[in-house]
Amino acid sequence: MRWGKPFFKHLFLISSLGVAVLLIIISLSVYLWQSTEEGRLPAKTAVVLHAINNNLVDLDINITPPRIVSGGGGGGGSPLLKEDLFIPVQGDVQIPMRMYRPQGEGPFPIIMYYHGGAFLKGYGNIETHDNIIRSLASRTNSIVLAPGYRLAPEYIFPAAVEDSYSALTWAVDHADTFHGDVDRISVVGDSAGGNIATVTAMMARDRNGPDIISQVLLYPLTTFQDVPLESREIYDSGYYLLSRQVMYRARDQYTPDELMWANPYSSPLHADDLSDLPPTLIITAEFDPLRDEGEAYAERLAEFDVPVRATRYRGVMHAFISFYEIMQSGRYGLQEMSSFLRQANQDTLQITDQYQLQVRQPPQGLDRVREQTEAFAIAAYLIGRSGADLLNE
Repeated sequence: MRWGKPFFKHLFLISSLGVAVLLIIISLSVYLWQSTEEGRLPAKTAVVLHAINNNLVDLDINITPPRIVSGGGGGGGSPLLKEDLFIPVQGDVQIPMRMYRPQGEGPFPIIMYYHGGAFLKGYGNIETHDNIIRSLASRTNSIVLAPGYRLAPEYIFPAAVEDSYSALTWAVDHADTFHGDVDRISVVGDSAGGNIATVTAMMARDRNGPDIISQVLLYPLTTFQDVPLESREIYDSGYYLLSRQVMYRARDQYTPDELMWANPYSSPLHADDLSDLPPTLIITAEFDPLRDEGEAYAERLAEFDVPVRATRYRGVMHAFISFYEIMQSGRYGLQEMSSFLRQANQDTLQITDQYQLQVRQPPQGLDRVREQTEAFAIAAYLIGRSGADLLNE
């Protein structure tokens, strides 16, 4: 058999046709994934959500580092020291806490990080948020302490917030053992942890506790009450990583008594007094059922003359900053919170007296090109994996 020029010409044409068909399939798939009833998604958001909701990828993107670890997240600087310990809280109980801190004598600012997870066992813990904890320590040159507060349904309100406040006071009492600066303490949290972070700041105010110089709340849950919130109605399906079903389960199991819903330490949005809280950054996501209550909380803080900055990131879903390794908007959010905390530590925060919600657009320019390219590459992988799975069945 002779393989002459006609053969290779036909092979080239067939290969080119196959590539063209594959590109069409990928493009059409991404287009369909971008189209939702709630609005059109950016390509990267659409691909990530498709992968998550169809169980096509392993979501454990966090790698447990050794005791001396790199900062992660492009923070640079010297390796961090990591320590897992147990601290006492109310009732002769001990809870786990993770610490990342820079090397050196310091003293270093202290960040208390409260992880999200709907207040429920099985939805979030220190491990699921390790990438943010580690990256914050690196980017802010701070000590980050992340307590593993007790969770519902075994432990109901106010166990989680009392544990979290106890962790704060423990940090102050033991700061000299890990080179912490008790005059520069901030609280940070995401989702349920955002609720806990601001409640911890309220407790510190009400109990004449430690001074908090800033708080950063990432897409926080701020109310358990039945109030009209458009974002809870529109984005409640669970496709955007938080469902109405989970929110109701959290309320039923964390605050089983309806009287608990009005407590300012569970629903800070409705607190009678929000004065004297620290300068605040609140970050929300466009496609998130918790968007409106986070922004409403920012407005209420401003009404009490609390310096507050709120940023809504368009085109992203709940918990998007946890995906900063693969989503540019997540990196933007991580950069914004890190910059805010660094400025708070340096006493250089500048927030205008007049509150105004800032809206951040999806990546533009070269960042958009990169996001699009990566989205199509991920889509090709997902389609190929789905095809391989079908052939193996």
